[in-house]
Amino acid sequence: MQRSEQRFLTTHAGSLPRSAELRDLLIRVSRREPVNSAALERAIEESTRRVIAAQLAAGIDVGNNGEQPRESFFTYVQHRMSGFSGSSTRPVMRDIVRYPTFLQLKLPDFSRSMVNLMSAPQATSEVRYLDEGPVAKECDDFARLLAAHEARFVETFVTAPSPGIVACAMQNVHYASLEDYVRALADALRTEYEAIAARGFVLQIDCPDLAMERHTLFADRPLEDFLAFVDVVVAAIDGALAGVPRDRVRIHVCWGNYEGPHDSDVALEEVLPRLQALRAGAFMLALANPRHAHEHRALRRFPVAADQLVVAGVIDTTTNYVEHPEVVAERIERVVEAVGDPHRVLAGTDCGFDTAAGLGDVAEDVVWLKLRALRDGADLASRRLL
Repeated sequence: MQRSEQRFLTTHAGSLPRSAELRDLLIRVSRREPVNSAALERAIEESTRRVIAAQLAAGIDVGNNGEQPRESFFTYVQHRMSGFSGSSTRPVMRDIVRYPTFLQLKLPDFSRSMVNLMSAPQATSEVRYLDEGPVAKECDDFARLLAAHEARFVETFVTAPSPGIVACAMQNVHYASLEDYVRALADALRTEYEAIAARGFVLQIDCPDLAMERHTLFADRPLEDFLAFVDVVVAAIDGALAGVPRDRVRIHVCWGNYEGPHDSDVALEEVLPRLQALRAGAFMLALANPRHAHEHRALRRFPVAADQLVVAGVIDTTTNYVEHPEVVAERIERVVEAVGDPHRVLAGTDCGFDTAAGLGDVAEDVVWLKLRALRDGADLASRRLL
């Protein structure tokens, strides 16, 4: 994985705005409704071309395909794996439902057209990865579209979900326990993890479960139960990564990519020591939003290994405020001070901008402004520290 040698490298967490046509098609795909396959392929390709060009124009160094072929960052697995049908009843994040006036304020947003992550399919039979073909096609299409650009990313990545987020949001009615379900999912996802890495991309594993489930599935249970779940997921991911080089894996952890109180979030210092058991070359952490901007300090108390990188979230993906480059630079500088080595810090976003089709909180025009601010702020910090 590339370090920040001459300048602070910039990246983001994966999902980028989809075109309106693609959004509508993917919403139908998520519901298993019939769609015109040629129209879907055309919309995916056009939207992927657009986000590649927009990332390069914004100055992103480590880019991806914006997750354009996927309906969301995790429910797409229902189309690549066996065992899913029906509908889950996902617990709502505790901080959303505990304040009635907040919920009332947000009700118009909840009614918009989007992929519904709260009622994803259930695991009703054995979960198995059916065919490497779809992930191979996604990677190969991305590589082909990249080759058409004269400009180049310094490095590229492709995302895949943690078995833990799939297990928590796509509920289990087949396996004897949540732990058995997580392990089965990890065994299945191994195919996807290895396929992405084998094609030369950095593998980013999205693990909101390793923080967000404290105030979701485990909201009414002791902290120790949640931390035990974290240990199960970490062990399962490590097993699935046995065939992937450690320095080609980055782990993204957040507390849920939504604008809300977040006053039920678990502290980073509670989970960071457990995350460090993962076979990973980098940790991508949400450090820009108002609830967690102070937690760069946890990296002093629990430093990452000398050969590991920190991708610092310095852009909030839930607000249409465009961060001033000086704010971005200051956030980078704080993380560098905590890590102790500027070359091991990259500048990124807290999460994605369109984690499920239609779910993004930030206007598309503003997304590209935020990524430009990320570049400008990283340049300021580079002049001061590198």
